[in-house]
Amino acid sequence: MRIDAHQHFWTTQRTDYGWLTPDLGDIYRDFLPPDLEPLLESAEIGGTILVQAAPTVAETEFLLGLAEQVDFIKGVVGWVDFEGSEMAATLGHLAQSPKFVGVRPMIQDIPDPEWMLGEALTPAYEAITADDLTFDALTLPSQLKPLRELLSRHPKMRVVIDHCSKPFIRDGIVSGWAEDMAALAVDTDAYCKLSGLVTEAKPDWSVDDLRPYVSHLLDTFGPSRLIWGSDWPVCTLASTYARWLEATDALLSELNTEEKSAIMGGNAKEAYRLMDT
Repeated sequence: MRIDAHQHFWTTQRTDYGWLTPDLGDIYRDFLPPDLEPLLESAEIGGTILVQAAPTVAETEFLLGLAEQVDFIKGVVGWVDFEGSEMAATLGHLAQSPKFVGVRPMIQDIPDPEWMLGEALTPAYEAITADDLTFDALTLPSQLKPLRELLSRHPKMRVVIDHCSKPFIRDGIVSGWAEDMAALAVDTDAYCKLSGLVTEAKPDWSVDDLRPYVSHLLDTFGPSRLIWGSDWPVCTLASTYARWLEATDALLSELNTEEKSAIMGGNAKEAYRLMDT
């Protein structure tokens, strides 16, 4: 099964999407399963990982409710308060849902790049590991060194780096990001999500703009640790679903069938423990 390992749903009537404002244009509207289903069918994608987009447990429960109703949602990556005294209990409550597969603090929005290293967060990482959940690391390039330190402290925690940590594609900057990602690839067992690249590129992006970054990730993480995702509907700010999929095909054209299948689904099954998919 081909899996889209990173997509979102939301409704504008909710009040917990602080970033979702009318100035975002076409994505300031409701996006729900009927909007995505025809795109998945056209792309022959059988399942998705639905990822949180608001820093609230209420939104995670909303997503889990959708997952209970929609078969193509194979897993939900939610949010919990890592600094809250009820973190472990909340995690245990959410984990009662068989489709709850991981958590994602919105690290990219936290000004302190070393926030993730705070000792007060240690119980959260230990709970994630104990519950066999996946930690989605939504980071920027400036946060990669602290992330590497975090993973050295918690080597048993299963980690997926979202959106390739958002390299500076529109400026054509590879240096710095490349070295830090290579170090993570060597020193940790983290996966890297091949998603979110088109919205980091110029509006008139081409496959060649993306190629240096994807080639570097193929050289460092390798096909066995890269996971494809659309970042739909955010990706529609820069690309249609089909165009990003076509770009992916071009970027992975030198891989064999087994390697492509791993990136397009097999690795997501491993990273999110989708054993029944």
